[in-house]
Amino acid sequence: MVETSPHVITDPKAAGVTRIGSVNVNGIRAAARKGMGEWLAQREIDILTLQEVRADGPTLRKVITQLAEAAGEVDPQQAWHIQDQEAADKGRAGVAIISRTPPVATREGFGAGHREDEGRWVEADYELADSSILTVVSVYVHSGEVGTVRQEHKMRFLQDMLDYLPQLAARTDHVLVTGDLNVGHTELDIKNWKGNRKNSGFLPEERAFFDKYFGEAGYVDVARSLAGEVEGPYTWWSYRGKAFDNDTGWRIDYHMATPALSQTATNPRVDRADDYSLRWSDHAPLVVDYTLQ
Repeated sequence: MVETSPHVITDPKAAGVTRIGSVNVNGIRAAARKGMGEWLAQREIDILTLQEVRADGPTLRKVITQLAEAAGEVDPQQAWHIQDQEAADKGRAGVAIISRTPPVATREGFGAGHREDEGRWVEADYELADSSILTVVSVYVHSGEVGTVRQEHKMRFLQDMLDYLPQLAARTDHVLVTGDLNVGHTELDIKNWKGNRKNSGFLPEERAFFDKYFGEAGYVDVARSLAGEVEGPYTWWSYRGKAFDNDTGWRIDYHMATPALSQTATNPRVDRADDYSLRWSDHAPLVVDYTLQ
């Protein structure tokens, strides 16, 4: 079962494990001010994917260096290798991958390259000990809004993903797609699913894409496969009302892996803060260990 972690985390990484995390930071500068560095210093992360960075490349690199300095890194300038894709509109979206080892290749975007999709897809290739390639993706799907052009953008993006995912799996050895996908796949993924059946994020037509991602496209929902058929564990809670206090959340952050990679996954955790006041994003990080050769 996936564990929900407190703010102070005791979770030593086992030997031979690659620890991969993903989180929507809801603005990297704000997250850093609110305590992201304290979390990062505890987690022994090897690869971390970020969504909704809301910063240009130089600003992102400056903040990551500051986080490394706060964590006592010997050489903060070299502590993390950073690949990002900025959004076309300043202060919006933005995705990144930071890693302890450098990737052998990186790519930005996919599909037809629509302007409103910029800052939503970046991928990096890492060479494993057996010379195979692990491709890690950070993706931020549109939030959408029923009856607006925002929902049209979201639906097209989900279709582009469906077209692209098999191509990605065919050209590399292992794929891990991580990020804020802004859709709860099943009734187990949203606490108040009955009240959200007509809202973006839980529409039948959105959820049907996830049936295909985890069906014909051949990917595995890592957290769900390890947690089993239980409610959540949720990764996002509205800042409104008592959603966090009552755990009225949504599971909309995913690790989507190709089958062989999913078989190496262990120790999934949602790093949920102890208290509302300790949150540094409206999302909590999803962290999974992979035993890679």
